[in-house]
Amino acid sequence: MSTSAYAERAAARTPTLFGHVMVLVAVTVGFATLGVWLGRNSGGATWFISWLAAIACLFGLQFANARGNTGVALALLFAFGLLMGVSVSMTVNYYSAADPTAVRQAFGATTLFVGVLGSGGYAVRRDLSFLYRFAFLGLLALLLAGIVLIFVHISAAYTIWSLVGLAVFGIYTVADFNRLRHAGSDQAIPLAAGIFLDVLNIFLLFLRIFGRSN
Repeated sequence: MSTSAYAERAAARTPTLFGHVMVLVAVTVGFATLGVWLGRNSGGATWFISWLAAIACLFGLQFANARGNTGVALALLFAFGLLMGVSVSMTVNYYSAADPTAVRQAFGATTLFVGVLGSGGYAVRRDLSFLYRFAFLGLLALLLAGIVLIFVHISAAYTIWSLVGLAVFGIYTVADFNRLRHAGSDQAIPLAAGIFLDVLNIFLLFLRIFGRSN
C-alpha cells in the first residue's frame, strides 16, 4: 500500500474511531449513573468492595481485549462503569442532597474542561504518549499527599490538592485523546475506559472544589 493510500485510510478511520469511543464513554457514564442510583442506600465497606471489583474489571477488559474477546471486554467495560458508580455513590448522593448546585457546577465544569483539553489533545498530530510518564508521577504524588491529608487537616490544603489533581487528570485527558488520534480500532474499549476514568475523576475533583466554595 502506498503512503498516500495509507494516510487516506487512516484519515477516514480516525473520525469513525473517535465516534465509536465517545459512544462507549457515554454508555459507560450511563452505567456509572445507574451505579450511583443503585448505591444510594449503601454504606460501610460497599464503596471499597465495589472499587476493588471495578479495578478487577478494568484489568479484565484489558486482557480480554488483547486476546480479541471484544464482547467480553465490552461487558467488563460497562460493569466497570456500574461498579465505579456504586463506589462513588455515597459522595455524589451526599452532595446531591446537601448542595445540588455544586453537582450542577461540577458537571458543567467537567464538560468544559474535558471538551477543551480533549479537543486540544486530539488536534495535535504529534504523538504525546510521553505525557503519560509525567501524569503517572503526578498521580503518585497526589496519592501520597492524599494519605498525608488524612492525618493533617488543613482546609486550604484540600483545595490545593484538588487543583493539582485537576492538573494531573488534565494531562491524562490530553494524552488519552491524542492517543485516540493515533490508535487502531482494536483499542476502542481500553481507550473508552481511560477517558471515562478521566471524566469521573475530574468530576469528583470539581465537586470537591465547588462543594467547599459554596
